[in-house]
Amino acid sequence: MKLKPLLGLLLTLPLWGFEIKSPVFDSGGIIPKTYTCDGKNVNPPLLWKDIPKGTKSLVLIVHDPDAPVGDFTHWLVYRIPPSVKGLPAGLPRKPVLERGIEQGLNDFGFIGYGGPCPPPWDGYHRYFFELYALDYIPNLKPAATRREVENALKGHIIGKATLMGRYKRIIPFGFARLEKVEK
Repeated sequence: MKLKPLLGLLLTLPLWGFEIKSPVFDSGGIIPKTYTCDGKNVNPPLLWKDIPKGTKSLVLIVHDPDAPVGDFTHWLVYRIPPSVKGLPAGLPRKPVLERGIEQGLNDFGFIGYGGPCPPPWDGYHRYFFELYALDYIPNLKPAATRREVENALKGHIIGKATLMGRYKRIIPFGFARLEKVEK
């Protein structure tokens, strides 16, 4: 057995107590409507703790593996300093935030957070908020794609924490709140 796949598996386990959570929903719970396309479509507040020693930067990827079109990216946040212990609700949809934190392009086609918005007939979808601790600061441009972000993670992950929320739509598409990039 090769050491690298085993190490990758071990990094997904809560060995260090590295944890991400939200004060507005429990892991496995329902994401409140406010944070979806049926509400204000703003990001939920997030908190994390017990970042692994040696962390130089954090990366957050939020995605829906249950989307009919395949794994759908809702939010990319990177170059998060390890001194930052969370993100407040309602971050602006712009490429560069305070403290040099950057946001990427989601699969809706704009920068920043795009909330859960599954087809009304599709039942509950799962939304994974995956926080990666890295041993370096990735050299990514603002508005990076998920592929670019994931390539930058390779060989540099020293910890991973996951929060999963669920959401099901019951109103038609015509009322979805999806907005473009702030300029």
